[in-house]
Amino acid sequence: MAPPLTPSQTAIIKSTAPLLATHGTTITTHFYTTLLAAHPPLRSIFSATHQATGAQPRALAGALLAYATHIDDLGALSPTLALICAKHASLGITPAQYGVVGTGLLAALEDVLTPAVFTAEVKDAWAAAYWQLADIMIAAEAELYAQAAWQGWREFRVARKEVESAEITSFYLEPVDGGKLPRYKPGQYVSVQVPVPQLGEGVLQARQYSLSDAPGKGYFRISVKRESGLVSAAAGPGVEKGQPGWVSNILHAEKAVGDVVGVAHPYGDFYLEVEGEGPVVLISGGVGLTSLMAMLNALVERKSGRKVAWIHAARNASVRGFRGHVEEVEKTADNVHAVLFDTLGGRMDLGALDREKDLFLGDERAEYFICGPEGFMVDVETKLKAYGVDAGRIKMELFGTGGVPRGLEKL
Repeated sequence: MAPPLTPSQTAIIKSTAPLLATHGTTITTHFYTTLLAAHPPLRSIFSATHQATGAQPRALAGALLAYATHIDDLGALSPTLALICAKHASLGITPAQYGVVGTGLLAALEDVLTPAVFTAEVKDAWAAAYWQLADIMIAAEAELYAQAAWQGWREFRVARKEVESAEITSFYLEPVDGGKLPRYKPGQYVSVQVPVPQLGEGVLQARQYSLSDAPGKGYFRISVKRESGLVSAAAGPGVEKGQPGWVSNILHAEKAVGDVVGVAHPYGDFYLEVEGEGPVVLISGGVGLTSLMAMLNALVERKSGRKVAWIHAARNASVRGFRGHVEEVEKTADNVHAVLFDTLGGRMDLGALDREKDLFLGDERAEYFICGPEGFMVDVETKLKAYGVDAGRIKMELFGTGGVPRGLEKL
């Protein structure tokens, strides 16, 4: 464990926040370039897409700025750190990797900032600050690993593929070892890892996918949207616009029944407690319905008496996943009703919903689960708060670009 920062070191770190605001992305871009060149195996940890678009360097720059700004009040970052640690655990991050990253980050700070600015005293303060944060995260991740049925990657076989819409396909994954699966909470996610030969020999990539069915079965189900072209207006020179998503396209086009992929233990703080009492409002946009589908199925299979509103927005019927399943649930479960929006050329309007029948605004026990594109979630959250719903009943897991939770990269 690193010793706590001294008051003078804390002051130094806070004083460097303006430098990070100005030069942060330059520092982190240099950091990733040199780190991945010196340690090629780490290319299997970091998203190649987020590296290519510059999203990962921007996210890390925002995280460093937030850390420097709140160095004397780390409690403000606790919820954010919990989300990041869960993602790290899903990728199997080890304490040794923190050492490699720390060395590279300090070197990048020293390379980009002038010697007059990044003095020996400043370097020592940042080394102490880095290890203070690293120790917190290593301990949190060790606790997550201790509670998990396995750490790292477990081999799963594709037992079934099922087309859910023009863009979404479900993959039913069963453990190759035939062992039991943990009873995850509906709403949680797993990481899935596959080789990506296009990025180089031996390079793997992992992506997080929500588990889209109720827990307690002999398989994990993920429902993946095929990302045909990821466009970033901020992509640098030479970066191909509209680059397809590596993992989603490999899963859709190349992984067949019987093929094996790596799967991490389920993690995530965005989930539903089925045993609650109040109404449940499940609001999703596009492929964001996957985590909410697990919640819906869990409520139905447990024969919950809670009132449930399923509210989903998609561009049109052809890309709307699980439509037939939702219609069947609505027919057979008296406590569930659905409202579907086609949003091609527009957005979902909560104002068109019945405030009591669809949103249960008169019931202070009602819980609201929102998942979809970031702009969609923020819009829904804002509207619900304007209707008088307190923040504690609105559940989201908003990650900014590159895996940093919303707000952290902007502080």
